[in-house]
Amino acid sequence: MTALVVYSTPGCHLCEQAEVLLQKLAAGSWHSVDIAGDDQLLERYGVRIPVVRRVSDGAELNWPFDLAALDCFIHAA
Repeated sequence: MTALVVYSTPGCHLCEQAEVLLQKLAAGSWHSVDIAGDDQLLERYGVRIPVVRRVSDGAELNWPFDLAALDCFIHAA
């Protein structure tokens, strides 16, 4: 399974929606990174979260996405 990172922040309802989709498709192959405590991540992702990043190649999927788009992204690696 493709390893994924989800850039998000606590209290973000869109991030919560993205995590529900990830739970359906990616099981335990992802982890969340809180951007709030890192100025560089906040600058890079602040207006784009949630963002899913494939660890293998650094490709990113920005919100909005649905289950089908996430599935394609995960399996494109």
